Amino acid sequence: MNAFSSASPSSPPLLEVRDLKLHFPVESGIVFRRRVGAVRAVDGVSFSMDRGETLGLVGESGCGKSTTARAVAQLLPPTAGDVLLEGASLPSMGRDELLRARRNIQLIFQDPYASLDPRMTAGNIIAEPLIIYRNRGIIELEKRDINRRVEELMERVGLSRHFRNRYPHEFSGGQRQRIGIARALALGPRLILADEPVSALDVSIQAQILNLLSDLQREMGIAFLFIAHDLAVIEYIASRVAVMYLGRIVELADSAALYSRPLHPYTQALLSAAPIPDPDLERSRRRIILSGDVPSPDLERHGCYFYDRCPKRMDICKTRIPELTEVAQRHQVACFLHHDPL
Repeated sequence: MNAFSSASPSSPPLLEVRDLKLHFPVESGIVFRRRVGAVRAVDGVSFSMDRGETLGLVGESGCGKSTTARAVAQLLPPTAGDVLLEGASLPSMGRDELLRARRNIQLIFQDPYASLDPRMTAGNIIAEPLIIYRNRGIIELEKRDINRRVEELMERVGLSRHFRNRYPHEFSGGQRQRIGIARALALGPRLILADEPVSALDVSIQAQILNLLSDLQREMGIAFLFIAHDLAVIEYIASRVAVMYLGRIVELADSAALYSRPLHPYTQALLSAAPIPDPDLERSRRRIILSGDVPSPDLERHGCYFYDRCPKRMDICKTRIPELTEVAQRHQVACFLHHDPL
């Protein structure tokens, strides 16, 4: 059963991502540099999120998951497309307006060792976003209010307030990630982008962090864009799942539907590779082995991005790019096996 439930479908979306693209230029020459191509890290991603839901984003390393999250937060300016938070376009905002909007979008990073400044205490790390926004005149808080808020956040994520003067090296990995979560919560965001927040932790600690995020979402109504490699983690935590391949979403569906009836050949291959905690089922099921490697993202493609590795490819897949199309209720797939070309 999913830990997070979706918001009411009748409510307007909290986040809309429309045909988002992020291309990094490839240049040649030493003195006179010229553009000779582009790495298409994100190449036409569209999805929306409701308030209080969790959308899982899965796919192989290098498929564009983390880059998508950074483009949503405007840490990387998109090449094309739009990102709307509660109907307001983030790429079109000025610097000050974007800073105000970013109060509602915060990040939890993958590495709890690298994402915390080793020269700052836990209390100062958590207080930093509050101090920045106070100094810019966006929020009004006295120093004692900030101190109180920091202590409340530490207690809420399972850390003693008496640890506020300790440095990151004095905490375990799980405790450091709790500090990162408290920092993300400091400004009261509506959306948190969680970039593989449990992948660097022991399995027992992973469960504690996932349960903490579940509790926080229930209490505060926060939406999560949750990036992970572990399909079991995504199945547990996400109400919907988007599968990415080579910078594009190839399937998007409710978690239960996607895990019980995956439609895209790539999704089927991913799920067939995930271990099952049942020896009999594990021995009897058929694994789908994909041929070849993921193509280079700097190549311009005129057909299906999965064509070279797809065991079910057809002639049309070589010359036409399938669009993400709804083929069942709340189930979209980009594959000509399930819908006709537009």
